[in-house]
Amino acid sequence: MQMSADGNKLLSSSVIALSVLFATTTLLAPVRPAFALSELKHEPGEVPQKPADGEKPAEAERAAPAVKEEEAAPVELPRPDPLIRNDKAVTEPAEETPATTDKPAEEPQAPVEVLYDIDKAPEPVRRMRQLIVEAAASGDIERLRPLLGKGMTETQVSMVESEDGPVETLKGQSGDPDGIEILAILLDVLATGFAHVGQGTADEMYVWPYFAEKPLTSLTPPEKVELLRIVTAGDYSDMQEFGSYNFYRVGITPDGQWKFFVTGE
Repeated sequence: MQMSADGNKLLSSSVIALSVLFATTTLLAPVRPAFALSELKHEPGEVPQKPADGEKPAEAERAAPAVKEEEAAPVELPRPDPLIRNDKAVTEPAEETPATTDKPAEEPQAPVEVLYDIDKAPEPVRRMRQLIVEAAASGDIERLRPLLGKGMTETQVSMVESEDGPVETLKGQSGDPDGIEILAILLDVLATGFAHVGQGTADEMYVWPYFAEKPLTSLTPPEKVELLRIVTAGDYSDMQEFGSYNFYRVGITPDGQWKFFVTGE
């Protein structure tokens, strides 16, 4: 199909106008730098493409030092919080306080008043002691019966209750049927020094021998000699294990009542 001369001119004019417009647009557009493959951002899941064989990744090599500088920077750990804070509680654990017990501290034992002069004891005490010595020295244990009392004032002669009378109980404790051994022990006990205990209380007492009221660990050599006059070395060893004197002892109240004549604890 043939076009007229006017149509050809119109077409030529249109082509020239489009060419001028394209050239103008190209000149006015900002020049953008070309990016290396290594600098292009990849979409998630997209596998980065390797450079073709023989191609030098110049741009990647130029970017490498920046990465190394970042890797070379020292890694700093966060500093711990101060142990003492003005606005928070101390983070250190509190020191454990030692466990306390409810057991009260033992009070030091008061020194025992040891006496050897019987005249320092009240007259009722001296009289009762003298009567006991005379009865025991006679060798007749029945002479102790009136001194041992009855009922509420009966002298304690055993650590366990018994239906027997005090004289019968003492005979049972003796190594012979007549109670002679008990009378001899009674004389030996009353021949030692004595202790005055419980002053000013209802339990005030004069006790023979004083070993009964004094710790064995505090005995002096002369006092140990006195002790071994009435007990054997074996008895003394047993007492040390037990912790106190536990042989026969006599107690008389300030008003002259013979309170006890017992052995053991």
